[in-house]
Amino acid sequence: MNRRRVQVQRKTRETEITVQLDLEGSGRIQVDTGVGFFNHILEAFAFHGCLDLVVSARGDLEVDAHHLVEDTGICVGRALAQALDSVEGIERYGTAWVPMDESLAMVCLDISGRPYLHFEGPPAAGRVGDFDCGLVEEFFRAVVNNARITLHVRILYGSNAHHQVEAVFKAFGRALRSAAARRGYGGTGAPSTKGTLD
Repeated sequence: MNRRRVQVQRKTRETEITVQLDLEGSGRIQVDTGVGFFNHILEAFAFHGCLDLVVSARGDLEVDAHHLVEDTGICVGRALAQALDSVEGIERYGTAWVPMDESLAMVCLDISGRPYLHFEGPPAAGRVGDFDCGLVEEFFRAVVNNARITLHVRILYGSNAHHQVEAVFKAFGRALRSAAARRGYGGTGAPSTKGTLD
């Protein structure tokens, strides 16, 4: 069984990012983006996804964090696409509900080969520390387009933006862990009646 471990790099005039991802993680998480809350939620994603994740990201934070967050999403998405290059025997679908105090988030995903994002929830404005909550949707759009997955994110309710956003990232990790698990369909073949995913 091949280990699903990859490294992706991206360098532009605005950002320089390296992402190492291992879907069969052992708890190695090291995230340094220069944005404290972004570090925190990426770590929560990896921990609850049982992933090894190393992220080193530098960007034009003197402008704002938009380019950094979006380009990190691109790299995470590309890493997922490479790690999931063989879909033989995976579960394909994953769903997770995560409560965090007064907040509740739900994430459903399909490792489908078809990028689609539905994002529904409050954190379109406001900040947590130096992190603009409006960037949450931008991050997931970048992940979806580059991983070629279908992702539905819903924040059902909550009054604390920190809790809402963190619940989403934890739910994303748990849903991905379920969908990427190699135990379904007898362990062979693509998890589709048409024999392929796309």
